[in-house]
Amino acid sequence: MIPATLVKIIGVLSLASMAVSQEWRFYGGDAGGTRYSSLQQINPRNVGRLKQAWTYHTGEVTRGDRSTERHRIAPFESTPLVIDGVLYLTTPSSRVIALDAETGKEIWQFDPQAGLPGPRRFHQNRGVAYWQDKTGNDRRILYGTFDARLITLDARTGKPCRDFGKDGVVDLREGLTDFTPETEYGVTSPPVVYRDLVITGAEVPEYPSKGPSGMVRAFNIRSGKLVWTFHTIPQPGETGHETWQSDSWKGRTGANVWSVMSVDAERGLVFLPIGSASYDFYGADRKGQNLFANCLVALDAATGKLVWYFQTVHHDIWDYDLPAQPVLINVGRNGREIPAVAQVTKMGFVFILDRITGKPLFPVEERPVPKSDVSGEAAWPTQPFPLLPPPLARQSVSAADISNVTAESNRYCTELFHSLDNHGMYTPYGRNLTLVMPGSLGGANWSGASFDPSTGYLFVNVNELGSVGMMTPQAMDALERFRRTSKWGEYGRFWDEHQWPCQRPPWGTLNAVNVNTGSIAWKVPLGTVDELKMKTGRPNLGGSIVSGGVVFIGATTDSRFRAFDAHTGKELWATTLEANAHATPITYMGKTGKQFVVIAAGGGGALSPKVSDTLVAFALPEQSARKRALH
Repeated sequence: MIPATLVKIIGVLSLASMAVSQEWRFYGGDAGGTRYSSLQQINPRNVGRLKQAWTYHTGEVTRGDRSTERHRIAPFESTPLVIDGVLYLTTPSSRVIALDAETGKEIWQFDPQAGLPGPRRFHQNRGVAYWQDKTGNDRRILYGTFDARLITLDARTGKPCRDFGKDGVVDLREGLTDFTPETEYGVTSPPVVYRDLVITGAEVPEYPSKGPSGMVRAFNIRSGKLVWTFHTIPQPGETGHETWQSDSWKGRTGANVWSVMSVDAERGLVFLPIGSASYDFYGADRKGQNLFANCLVALDAATGKLVWYFQTVHHDIWDYDLPAQPVLINVGRNGREIPAVAQVTKMGFVFILDRITGKPLFPVEERPVPKSDVSGEAAWPTQPFPLLPPPLARQSVSAADISNVTAESNRYCTELFHSLDNHGMYTPYGRNLTLVMPGSLGGANWSGASFDPSTGYLFVNVNELGSVGMMTPQAMDALERFRRTSKWGEYGRFWDEHQWPCQRPPWGTLNAVNVNTGSIAWKVPLGTVDELKMKTGRPNLGGSIVSGGVVFIGATTDSRFRAFDAHTGKELWATTLEANAHATPITYMGKTGKQFVVIAAGGGGALSPKVSDTLVAFALPEQSARKRALH
């Protein structure tokens, strides 16, 4: 017979577990980034009745300008957290705002730029992390800012936790050398938490090649003291150092984690999606395989020690950095479940690896790829191609693929296509104008993926978008010998004057990948061009979530928020937003028993001239929600 006290403890723990499952405590829904919710109130039968429940305006409509490509309007990419009825979001000026999750009313806000001289600065910021001690009395919000401050706030009041670092702040620039205060170095994605550690990467320059380290660091959550450092570019004596020819590793920037990491708390592992080494498009001064650039790396979360790595691109000269949070999944095989990790890529590949060993669960081939014609460049002779799942995006374009959505577009794109060098997958940018497909905004970007454990489906939105550029010699005193250029700027795209991609639609898709078989369960166009009156799909940035058999996603450049049947891919619901929703939505149960779906619809960034400052919540009408609750 179970003692009454133990029954009471079990009951309390069960209620606590149920409460957590109804919240959104992590950027990716859980520490493993599945973006899955077990809530069922909203489902395929009633999702079409969703209505706007509340709207919150951050007040940041004017946030930057388009005078230069590098200083575009900062996007509103925040994915909120919801804990104990409070919603926490960040804004492009690195403010943190706490709202009542039921009503959207403001509770508090923290402004890290208060009192700073000069104009307000704006940059994308994707959200915060949350930690509480075992008693639940000490609750903290942790996040990074555009100017590389790691800040810890009291979750109840929004006041800095004075015991962390210096008055609640750790300056992430301290301990880094060989770059000026003006050098780009900041944080755009939320850190992750493992036990009493907060682990963070940073955004670093993509040009030039020398600058701040892309190292990943862990700090004690209570004190802010540095606990461990992982060198993403190995130092002498460390694994992988030999993959950098000569002294090319010294002072090298890039190879950073600017996206979101994942944590397997049970196994004590943290997974790092590492970016490409700088300069992104020129590697003559860094010959070699260049570990751990473009690697998915598993570390011992407590110590920062290397457990395993898998490189998705060798000697990257395409800006094919790992842009998305790794998704911790289980793969069914021969009657058992294998702990695995899925990594989506800009190339349109999905790598599915054993979470414990890093070994691919589906075959991966090293295939020969084109050579570079740039003086001194030594493109790696092969690249890894997973045999399953199949590529989710096109990896080559021929003349027969040129878009014919309008005669004007066909003429423009045909002329452009025939002016470009094009040698298929992994064509290096050359001395002539070159087409690379997919480009740096192609495939799956930081949008990432969501996963439904009940079906084994991984939901991935991808872009069908190529890049155009050429490697141009620079002046003798330039920071790099060559730099990518085009008449459209450094980041030329393979699209027409309407910014419609130059190959035939679809231009963006939502895919369901069966991780157990490696097959594509379904693929549908994502987005529409209203002028063309057809389901073309559209370029998209922003992620999906899955709940109750429904996949929710904004992302597209048509300012829509959509719901799809998770089993079939059928579009069930769509609504028009104030601007493009380049963010990942969340869902949670309100304290009155109503399920909400919330998304930031702020536009901005590389794809969105229209901007807004809107965070919008949707829910079923009162009668529908009550009826569902009774059943």
